[in-house]
Amino acid sequence: MNNLSEKYKQAKNRLILLDYDGTLVDFTSVPDDAVPSTELLCTLQKIVTKPNTNLIIISGRNQKDIEKFVGFLPIDIIAEHGAIIKFQGKWQKRNIDISEWKEPVLAILNEAFSSCPGSFIEMKTYSLAWHYRNADTGDIQSRNLIDILEKMSNSYNFKILDGNKVVEIKSNEIGKGETVKYIIEKNNYDFVLCIGDDKTDEDMFEFFHNRPEAITIKVGDGNTFAKYHLGNVNNVIELLKQLA
Repeated sequence: MNNLSEKYKQAKNRLILLDYDGTLVDFTSVPDDAVPSTELLCTLQKIVTKPNTNLIIISGRNQKDIEKFVGFLPIDIIAEHGAIIKFQGKWQKRNIDISEWKEPVLAILNEAFSSCPGSFIEMKTYSLAWHYRNADTGDIQSRNLIDILEKMSNSYNFKILDGNKVVEIKSNEIGKGETVKYIIEKNNYDFVLCIGDDKTDEDMFEFFHNRPEAITIKVGDGNTFAKYHLGNVNNVIELLKQLA
């Protein structure tokens, strides 16, 4: 932490990339209940007021949800893993066609939903997600679902994300790794802090793996490309408070 703080203070151009669910807020049974705490919002507000500091929330959430939670802050936001970006207060959508695979995949997800009480389907602009956090048989059903989708993916242009109690299907053109690469190429940052908690964040961690200016942190246990670990959301907030 002392090393991180020193690098942060000495940096002339800082970038902070933060995942949302599982990183800034704990997972909840109902996704709409994952509201940011007042402490977190105040901390983020303090950070973005510092000179030469760019803070970006990069999430798999859809545009409407993430805008509701943090859209009033003077920050940039990346939604749906990079498919929709809010830059300088304006939302921009990428030109991505998912019509080829959306209906066939949705039919498969509907079968999983029907056979797994407690699960639900989330319709996003550029992706589909099947959530099973509240389903007793969700873990078993998710493995079957992924097997079916993997066979389908040979014929369609989509990627399967095996996330935290969610299976998400998105276009191969979308990814957090590609998005941060685009951000880095347009700016000369001498300090990068990147924090996330699940497999969707590994693309970012891998991109920054050999970059000495980047400090990458995985929240929770498990194998990762990140250079460091933090135990939970509270640890992340404490770290951000020290930077603020």
